[in-house]
Amino acid sequence: MGEEGRGCSSETTRELQKLKQQAMKYYRENDVPRRLEELLNSTFYLQPADVYGHLNICSVVISTHFEVHEGAAPELADVEEAERASAVSTAVHWVNGPIFQELQGLVPTNQAAVDHLLRIFFANKVQEDKERKELEMSLEDSTGPTPLPPIPPPPPPPPTKRKGQKQGRNDAVSEKPIPPAEPVEPVLCGSMAIGAVSLAVAKTSAILGNNPLYINIALLKHNQEQPSTLTVPLLMVTLVSCGKSSPGKLNLMKELICIPHPELTTKQGVEMLMEIQKNIIKIIETQPPPKPETKKGHDGGKRGQQPITGKMSHFGCLTINYDTIDQPLLLLQGICANLGLELGTNLHLAINCAGHELMDYSKGKYEVMVGTYKSAAEMVDLYVDLINKYPSIIAFIDPFRKEDSEQWDSIYNALGSRCYIIAGTASKSISKLLEHGNINIPKSNGLIIRHTNETTMSDLVEITNLADSKKHIIFGSAEGEASDDSLVDLAVGLGVRFIKLGGLSRGERVTKYNRLLTIEEELVQSGTLGFNEEHTFLYFNEEAEKAAEAPEVLEPLEPTFPTEVVKEPHKTQASFA
Repeated sequence: MGEEGRGCSSETTRELQKLKQQAMKYYRENDVPRRLEELLNSTFYLQPADVYGHLNICSVVISTHFEVHEGAAPELADVEEAERASAVSTAVHWVNGPIFQELQGLVPTNQAAVDHLLRIFFANKVQEDKERKELEMSLEDSTGPTPLPPIPPPPPPPPTKRKGQKQGRNDAVSEKPIPPAEPVEPVLCGSMAIGAVSLAVAKTSAILGNNPLYINIALLKHNQEQPSTLTVPLLMVTLVSCGKSSPGKLNLMKELICIPHPELTTKQGVEMLMEIQKNIIKIIETQPPPKPETKKGHDGGKRGQQPITGKMSHFGCLTINYDTIDQPLLLLQGICANLGLELGTNLHLAINCAGHELMDYSKGKYEVMVGTYKSAAEMVDLYVDLINKYPSIIAFIDPFRKEDSEQWDSIYNALGSRCYIIAGTASKSISKLLEHGNINIPKSNGLIIRHTNETTMSDLVEITNLADSKKHIIFGSAEGEASDDSLVDLAVGLGVRFIKLGGLSRGERVTKYNRLLTIEEELVQSGTLGFNEEHTFLYFNEEAEKAAEAPEVLEPLEPTFPTEVVKEPHKTQASFA
């Protein structure tokens, strides 16, 4: 999807058509999943004729912002399908039409100027959309009859006192009403064109300068001064999913994430986690399949889903049937013990709680397991107990809905010096964070950012600069992920602390892990691989730093993973499934 450069010969046009046909053939032959076919493929063409005299082509794939809803009702899936198709077609129109015209004559190496124009273009589109909606509302008001105010229902009768019931018992068990869910942050149809074109310009600039993309992003981050060293983000790898979409009773653990020790290389960490994954597969293959069981109140959401242990999730990890919080944690503990590894030493754990998916609004409580409900205050106690029992857990992602600000404060005060409290879905979009200039709501010490929608390269630099020394940044992939591995270059160039790519399976995720391995090799060969002093789990906030000033200092840890696995020569383009 793109436009021809001006002055191209008919021969060049035929070459472009041939390339497009080859790309279409590739996607058909490789059976690209349906959700990936619906991603925007924004190809941006530039022709610096005075320098090269030929056409340079850059291809970008960017994920849509739509979440993956496993087992959704067909009617809901159809509505989302139509919205996604409209968003993609609008984005394609913008890329091939007005955006192409806006960027004519701009030098592709001037990322800041391109992003500035894209921001103005998007702001104008937002204003147009606002005016259109206001006009539609005014027309409806002028043509439609004025509805009569509804008659208020009669007040409910006072509760009858049961025989033997003590006075004040109801008051004792009543819970503080939960804040209602905030409206979903609107996403302008076609907005992904902005992020796609910005990335396409960055990639084009890298090609013209004969640089890898991560170098260009680092130059943008450091005001065109190339840093002497670059660091590779720490891995956050999803190994198991036991969330609400799983057939077991456990809802709390949407992702059980492993973080290899910071002193391990990326290659060592990946190989260690691959070995753990193999053992998980062996164990669940020897277990009998669970009996079919329908979750209470979720009959419609389970349509067509078979309760099979070991189903591969869209995260690229295994979905396992578990009924308690302890079961997946004990599974990993046992496997690590068999491999000579120790949780809390060789690797640490993080849990994506997906708090917004757990709330049962009819009860005003979180359903952590089927039939087991916890108030927001009780959830704080649950997390504290979990850390006490499993100190190898060093991060909770989205432990609450974003609306429960008091509980975010409570868990941060209780655990902020012992583990990371990370806002993912609970955080606002990058554009909103930059607009308000406040990244401290909800209260947390980590933030997950993603390259989606109208987010430009300059926006990513700005948000990481805003968060530096305030929050740990995790660069994350979208749920409906694309096969473009550019986000790995973005994470390295921006110098974020963690990278969260999902599991070690599915091609769209494997290609990113391979890219991370390649970048690490390139930095080692060039002598520019640095070690971030923050890449340690000893410091979480100022209180922990003061505590760490005690005389006792922990010595650097040597990996105890079997040497024949760790020391094995690495092949750059190795693929793992």
